[in-house]
Amino acid sequence: MSSDLVAALEALAKEKNIDEMYLLDRLEQSLAESYERVLKLKWDARVTIDRESGDIIVEELVGVGEPDEETGEYEQYEPRVVTPNDVSRIAAQNAKNVISSIVREAGRQTIFNEFADRKDELVTGTVLQTTPDFTIIKIRDGVEAELPHFDRRRHPHELNEKPDNEYYRHNQRLKSLIIGVRDPGKRDEGSRGEHTRPAIIVSRTHPDLIRRLFEIEVPEIYDGVVEIKSIAREAGARSKIAVSSREPNLDPVGACVGPKGSRVRMVVEELRNERVDVIQWDADPQIFVSKALSPAKVTKVFVDEDTRYATVIVPEDQLSLAIGKEGQNARLAARLTGWHIDIKSASMRTELPHLVTTLFEEEEDLSEHEDGRCEYVNDSGARCRNHARPGSRYCGIHERALKQEAREDIAGIRSVAQATKSVEQAIALEDAFEAESAADIKHEAFTKMRDRVEQIEDGFDVDDGVSLENALGAQAESLFGSDLADVEKDRASLAEDSAD
Repeated sequence: MSSDLVAALEALAKEKNIDEMYLLDRLEQSLAESYERVLKLKWDARVTIDRESGDIIVEELVGVGEPDEETGEYEQYEPRVVTPNDVSRIAAQNAKNVISSIVREAGRQTIFNEFADRKDELVTGTVLQTTPDFTIIKIRDGVEAELPHFDRRRHPHELNEKPDNEYYRHNQRLKSLIIGVRDPGKRDEGSRGEHTRPAIIVSRTHPDLIRRLFEIEVPEIYDGVVEIKSIAREAGARSKIAVSSREPNLDPVGACVGPKGSRVRMVVEELRNERVDVIQWDADPQIFVSKALSPAKVTKVFVDEDTRYATVIVPEDQLSLAIGKEGQNARLAARLTGWHIDIKSASMRTELPHLVTTLFEEEEDLSEHEDGRCEYVNDSGARCRNHARPGSRYCGIHERALKQEAREDIAGIRSVAQATKSVEQAIALEDAFEAESAADIKHEAFTKMRDRVEQIEDGFDVDDGVSLENALGAQAESLFGSDLADVEKDRASLAEDSAD
């Protein structure tokens, strides 16, 4: 090996940012293994390269004295020169292989050092090659990334980061998110051929890809004025993001959508027409869950803070829209809010016995926070279009109707009290008229009637000649429905058994 080759190795080490001593040491180790095999030496070989002249000296390390009884190793070795005549030919061949290996490893190490701290960062590249298992993306000269899309059924340890609706062509520009960088010093047993694949791993399905795209298109998000609270995504199909504003006078949804939808349109185009819903985040879980089910219109939301369960009541014509195709809308809303969401139509609420009395309690309706409309909902699930009166949850028409209905309910209870000769019950009912809210009066009437029917079912204070239906009257029958007939039948059956 001549001094010119040593000078070439030094120049290569500087160009590739490789330690010159490390390069020569690796070359000496490789030559020692080669000469030991070619010369068929009995002992280990050692190769020394003169740093100035480039001369190569091959020595055989012969053991001196007696070996250790336990390890079989010698304490001292005597070097013996065994340099062959054709040393340059073998050295040149080994130098080529070693240099290629070292340059490749050094390049991967340089990429790792540069990109290891850039995870969750958005990068732009062009498609170089597409295979059935992954796509190679060129980020810049000498730096490539891998977009894996392995079949998880055949390769469970690999990744699939490509949406199902995307197909790439050569030289196509792509924005992707860095999700990992392979360390050249470690071997991943779950990956196939990771030492020959690009070190950078990118994704097109990660939810944070939407976050980075909005940071590019929406200056308010980049500056931190508008914050993306949560993201729920089914890559290639639909996504929902919840945003909030730190400025009280700034509309976060409008900032993300942009003039005539220009900002969100750019994000949708980059995601290959994936639908993106932008909703406003709210600290109130009832309002947040209601908005997360957009575009469906929600009538009422009941939440359980302990179990984080939310029961949503929607009109009949909004049930399929709230659930979505194959449950997609409800599934994304649950991921976005972090709540388990159970959606029921207005006609199905009778199947919720634990919510019967809750329907009459004084809870703030979600729609009141939005538009101040009357919260009255008819039996078909349609909501009143009138504005609520000041200080009330209802318009004037429905407030008077509910008060009249409550008074009629109380009159029916009074008839029960008179029929059963329960003076204390009649006196107690007079307190219900002191309530200021129509909802309070209706709730009080409902509670009194329910308790009274339970007493009648148990056979207390009922004269044999008193008919339960006549005592409760038509208003009680409309409130309790078919339960009255069942109670009357049970009472008649008990009377017949007693006569026998």
